[in-house]
Amino acid sequence: MFFRVKTIWIAMVAIHGFSSGEGSFAQEGSTASPKEAWKAGVAAVEITPEGPMWMSGYGGRTKPATKTESPLRAVALALEDPGGKRAVMVGLDLVGIDRATSVAICEAVMKQHGLAREQIVLNCSHTHCGPAVGRNLRGLLFLEDSDWKRIDDYTLKLRTRVVAVVGEAIGKLAPASLEWGEGSSDIAVNRRSNRHDEVVSLRAAGQLKGPSDHSLPVLRVADPGGDLRMIVFGYACHPTKLSGTFDRWCGDYAGFAQAEIEKAHPGALALFWQGCGGDQTPWPRGGDDVEEARKVGRELAEAVEERLRQPMKAIKGEFEAAYVELDLQLGPLPQRAELETALSGKNAFQARLARVVLERLDGGEGIRKAYPGYPVQIWRFGSDLQWIFLGGEVVVDYAMRFKDEFGPANTWIAGYSNDVMAYIPSERVLAEGGYEGGTSMVYYDLPTAWAPGIEEAIARAVGAQLGEIVSGDEAKGALK
Repeated sequence: MFFRVKTIWIAMVAIHGFSSGEGSFAQEGSTASPKEAWKAGVAAVEITPEGPMWMSGYGGRTKPATKTESPLRAVALALEDPGGKRAVMVGLDLVGIDRATSVAICEAVMKQHGLAREQIVLNCSHTHCGPAVGRNLRGLLFLEDSDWKRIDDYTLKLRTRVVAVVGEAIGKLAPASLEWGEGSSDIAVNRRSNRHDEVVSLRAAGQLKGPSDHSLPVLRVADPGGDLRMIVFGYACHPTKLSGTFDRWCGDYAGFAQAEIEKAHPGALALFWQGCGGDQTPWPRGGDDVEEARKVGRELAEAVEERLRQPMKAIKGEFEAAYVELDLQLGPLPQRAELETALSGKNAFQARLARVVLERLDGGEGIRKAYPGYPVQIWRFGSDLQWIFLGGEVVVDYAMRFKDEFGPANTWIAGYSNDVMAYIPSERVLAEGGYEGGTSMVYYDLPTAWAPGIEEAIARAVGAQLGEIVSGDEAKGALK
């Protein structure tokens, strides 16, 4: 089941002739007339913690971080289509944000700038060298009340800065050209299917296993004279080039890639968005070698540059968007006896969660049977490009499925968007189990694995939104 939290904003324009094939694309290098002109505004703000704080992403850290390897940022892109409809995307150098933080930011942006919820996207790069935010990954951290107070103070400042940088980007809206294309990079490897010590030999032999999405979507934003304002690029891969022993604030390979792109294009900003990288990782992963992380970042940046040197497709038409939230069902809940056994067990993470759940039961709260408010969002640009945004640590199977169903050449799929509440396994991964399939739920303060049917619930929501946006006979073309 899913329900609509806002009236979906749909502009039924520029949809005739849409299909999933190349034939519907804009002409290479085409130029929009004044009546078709888009506007864009870009801005960035630093969000590096100002004092000692605990990092998130790994559970073995023994002390707060105090130093900075590279600044963490929130990077905002504001867009306005020829009809005056706006969209805002913010890329965050964070491991994730929780629902409460996302709701607070979006409600403030909606109130201050008159936007609807579907017009706002927050995407986290998932760097594991960023701070804990709100109660995201709460089950990973064993902290004192004073530590949580610092996290709460930081989260409040983060909210303020993100809302402010969105306002700055909107205030800079000016005529712009938008062009897009898709490159590729093979830095990502499926971590579920390939042993760490065998990756080098398997890659050399062309025998890497498991699904991977090596696509590299690129959006070029320039002023009418051709000067770059922003390069937006996405990739599906965990930023885990640096390990849990690394203790300095850093955007990992994604942050270094942004820095390399900005170095190559003075005056322009780079915005990275994370794809369906829940089970994808760079190789070799881990370690404290910053230069190795920089090398991966340079490799990704070079792939972006290579795509920029090729012809891009101009975005025309108007902007359309939709947003829904689902109740994602959990599997069989633990019984009290199981919780009491875990309470005295050797696994500290399971014991902590058992204590929390027992306290809820004893307080009369009960155990929730579903996660409320899982976000699914669609952006569509003219009749050319559709962009799917999913919450949580989405595994790559979703990207492969949606590209197959909705068109591989003009469908982008982002994970880690709007709320990072847990791993989001496909039915295959859920059945296989393992970390992404269920054991990671403890770190997200969830009492059990997802129920079967999670993939179909999300797929139905995506299909329904695209169907409503495209409408009628046109929907059949878009949905095959």
